[in-house]
Amino acid sequence: MEIRYLGHSAFLLKGKTASLITDPFDPDKVGLPWPKSTSASIVTISHHHTDHNRSDLVEGNPLVIDLPGEYEKSGIRINGIESFHDAANGAERGTNTIFHIEYEGLTIVHCGDLGHQLDDDTLEQIGTVDILLIPVGGHYTIGPEEAVKVARAIDPRIIIPMHYGHPDLKLSKATELSSVQDFISATGTPVVEKLTKLVVKREDLVEEQAKVVILEAN
Repeated sequence: MEIRYLGHSAFLLKGKTASLITDPFDPDKVGLPWPKSTSASIVTISHHHTDHNRSDLVEGNPLVIDLPGEYEKSGIRINGIESFHDAANGAERGTNTIFHIEYEGLTIVHCGDLGHQLDDDTLEQIGTVDILLIPVGGHYTIGPEEAVKVARAIDPRIIIPMHYGHPDLKLSKATELSSVQDFISATGTPVVEKLTKLVVKREDLVEEQAKVVILEAN
């Protein structure tokens, strides 16, 4: 599988027979460019804010999944798990869907705009995770230290941070978002890779040490 970071909370997960895009964003709202000619079999939307829900920008007539539940298409199995966009059970920013994705023997979890720590029931629903895509910027979501706690509770092999401060962001309060370096510092891990894309197979993870991977948006 190939994983590319499209910016903000958007990723392209591409396998041999199908592909999936998470949380496509409005480039005018976010301030980052949206890639041209981007297509997918499936689009997941964690919540309906315009910096996460622009499925109309994705070509290929994808299946759009924006609610909790179980789904399957083209060999990709998805379980949407209800969570919240804040630490007040949704009273401030509403609900958020965590997506548990199984494809080509790998398990990927996209946390969306998660705003709180996970209880035991949610952790049980999430189960074993190979690759965790997690927000780390704070303000709208969990921040660096909170993200570290969530990541440790889930215990994936690879952690890929998202939704953090960037000089080109146009979002209100964008300057208040923590940087990806703040998250790296909070993890205290010496194992950090910086890549333009992540190419991974299930067998690659058997003996590999858990690590943080920083993907360059492209």
